[in-house]
Amino acid sequence: MTGTLLSFGHGYSARALSRRLAPRGWRIIGTSRNPEQMEAIRQSGAEPVLWPGGDVSFDGVTHLLVSTAPDAAGDPVLAALGEEISKRAKQFQWVGYLSTTAVYGDHDGAWVDESTPVAPTAARGRWRVMAEEQWQAVPDLPVHIFRLAGIYGPGRGPFSKLGKGGLRRIIKPGQVFSRIHVIDIAQVLSASMARPNPGAIYNVCDDEPVPPQDVIAYAAELQGLPLPPAVNFDEADLTPMARSFYSENKRVRNDKIKQELGVELKYPNYKVGLEALADEG
Repeated sequence: MTGTLLSFGHGYSARALSRRLAPRGWRIIGTSRNPEQMEAIRQSGAEPVLWPGGDVSFDGVTHLLVSTAPDAAGDPVLAALGEEISKRAKQFQWVGYLSTTAVYGDHDGAWVDESTPVAPTAARGRWRVMAEEQWQAVPDLPVHIFRLAGIYGPGRGPFSKLGKGGLRRIIKPGQVFSRIHVIDIAQVLSASMARPNPGAIYNVCDDEPVPPQDVIAYAAELQGLPLPPAVNFDEADLTPMARSFYSENKRVRNDKIKQELGVELKYPNYKVGLEALADEG
């Protein structure tokens, strides 16, 4: 299967997808608001487009991917291009919206799945819920929602932070996070594109939610670096954004991507993922 993918906000996750699709013969068009990102988009196998600021054509587009972050007004792509997208809704074979597991809010460490009602506690989660609903409300649009856990991979994760120094292990008893390697995000998206199921919602995470300090400690071990100092959460000097992440504690199930899409995660837990990153240098 090949087609033409128009990717709004063609960043870290979308570029991993384009590197997977381009060798298969796909045409990929990737947008960014930052002129400095044009070459990185090109290197991922996509045709760069400056947007907002430039013209975007939907002619010949078979698939849409939306990674742009919403704000209090909702989704910026629909705000600017919603009328045109609505007119062309039946043109698209698949539309993917990248959301976040933050839409579930806090569950005190309990498990959640796609049937769990959304109950975001932070503004970023509330904005994502609004954007999800806006995309789902477009008649005849084959929308698929992907709720991503914490993303890591080449150039993003504890190794880069350890190299800069000053990293700490924030200790909050009982706190766990789910995460996902960017290569597995690309795998899930391409599997969904091959098996469209309009209206579907998928959690995209690995098999093992763990305390964040465990990930940092294992990364330091792999690098042969000293264990970063531990700091109690209540005493940590965190940004409001960082503190908001710790206000939500849940374990996210990923059974649906395996059962419905047939995905076998390449990096089913953080140790396998970090070991691969360490081997890659």
